[in-house]
Amino acid sequence: MKKLRRAGARVWPVAAVLTLGCAGIGVPSFRVPSAVAEPVAVAVCSSAQAATAVPAGLPILDWSENVGYDAQGNLWVSRLYRNEVQRYDGAGRLTATVPVEFPGAVRLGPDGLLYVVYGDSPTSVLRPGGVVRFDPSDPRPAVLASGFTMPNGAAFDAKGNLYVASSVGVIRIGPDGVVDADWTARAKFTGANGIVVRDDSIYLSMNGNPLGRIVRFPIEDPGAVTVIADVAVSPGIPDFADDFLIDDAGVLYVTTLTGQLVRIDPSTNTACAVLTGQPLTSVVAVPGHPDELLAGTEGGAILRIRLSH
Repeated sequence: MKKLRRAGARVWPVAAVLTLGCAGIGVPSFRVPSAVAEPVAVAVCSSAQAATAVPAGLPILDWSENVGYDAQGNLWVSRLYRNEVQRYDGAGRLTATVPVEFPGAVRLGPDGLLYVVYGDSPTSVLRPGGVVRFDPSDPRPAVLASGFTMPNGAAFDAKGNLYVASSVGVIRIGPDGVVDADWTARAKFTGANGIVVRDDSIYLSMNGNPLGRIVRFPIEDPGAVTVIADVAVSPGIPDFADDFLIDDAGVLYVTTLTGQLVRIDPSTNTACAVLTGQPLTSVVAVPGHPDELLAGTEGGAILRIRLSH
């Protein structure tokens, strides 16, 4: 696997958890819409192996909502219900905590600072969320932008604009911290969740109607939406699509509420689960380790996943 781009976190915590069995038992199916051919369902996929990189802590309290790396290779984990972002070294040791209210996506900016979405909770209707940023070596968070309803995922484009996926759509924030109101007004997507910028396009996971939809649209034309895939547990039963990333070949790896790591290849119109197990919230590529990912979980553990091709 080549360089990967990752997306944001989940839209809202779900108390009821549906888990699947081991890989290869009851293989899920996926509908992958295509403008030129009938959808193709793939029943067999190269499996992935998962091991624990950071153990689970207390149930619910240590929910690992999102994961990301800083430029020094430290891992940062958004602990949603602890209201803090935690830093871990390469050995998985906790080395710092930063207070952030209901943290969501944690992203390394082009300026070397870390950007963290806050207010990833239904309470943001009354207490709006936003984005904070800080120097990872001197973590004192400062608000960059605010006033968002359940902000969640985040991604940067090549010009340094930050795109935040919220429950009512995507928000574009300039490098100066000013929201581009005109662009944002054209990017209304109910249940927007994970987000990735690739070249001149934005990829978005949504859990409005239906659940588990992955779409793509040009950055300069948010209305020109193409459906990439509808993720499902089984035919007719949609899954909750959470965070995702994209490799250089354009292949997506999507985490879901039911614990699937779904591989979607738009070029071949195929999709399958490479891993099933506990509910996954987020995913990031491991720097310097091709074919390895880290995934956050609702149980709090951080999983190291080795892909096979």
